[in-house]
Amino acid sequence: MWDMLSGFRNFIMRGNVIDLAVGVVIGAAFTGLVTSFTDSFLKPVINLVGAGGDKVGGEWRIGDDSVIAWGAFLNAAITFALTAAVLYFLVVLPMNKLAERRNRGVEPEPKPVTEDIRLLTEIRDALVAARVPAQAVRQDGDQPAER
Repeated sequence: MWDMLSGFRNFIMRGNVIDLAVGVVIGAAFTGLVTSFTDSFLKPVINLVGAGGDKVGGEWRIGDDSVIAWGAFLNAAITFALTAAVLYFLVVLPMNKLAERRNRGVEPEPKPVTEDIRLLTEIRDALVAARVPAQAVRQDGDQPAER
């Protein structure tokens, strides 16, 4: 039981889960703000442009019961476009610039050493070790004085 709770706690405490939760909450709040803007300012303009007189703007009536509410669809499309644009310019673009700036000074990782190169390196090191006379090293790690 404790293992399951510990695993759940570790899952929740990961940075990406918390970042995702914060992003969802901020996105929902921002969507509400943009929806309020389009309902308060753009919808009256659509109604004004879309109808004359006493008619409700942004609608086409077909018979007595059917209504095509193109104004509501246009309002939703504008809400989506504004939300996507603001999220792109205020979140995605700055994060891409930050990632680019971080990666600018990073060198690519070296390629893994192949087996033949590793063996040749070992042979070279063994030949060098056989050629150089071994020097005695004192217990404290200092090299003996040259004669």
